[in-house]
Amino acid sequence: MVKVIFSVSGMSCGHCKAAVEKALDKLDGVKTVDVNLELGEVTINYDENVVTREQLINTITDAGYSVI
Repeated sequence: MVKVIFSVSGMSCGHCKAAVEKALDKLDGVKTVDVNLELGEVTINYDENVVTREQLINTITDAGYSVI
C-alpha cells in the first residue's frame, strides 16, 4: 500500500470534492481518497501493484482538474 499526496488546482467546492473522490474511487486498487479543499490536496492510499501513479493523475485530470 502506498500513500501519495497531490496538489490539485481548480477544486473550490463540495461538488469538486465529490467529483474527484468519485472518479478515484472507481479505480481498482484505490483504497482511500481524502480531498482537502482548503489545502488544494488529494491524499490517496492505493495498491501500486494494481494502479499506477500515472493512472491516478490521469483520472484527476479527466475529472477536470489539474495536478500541479
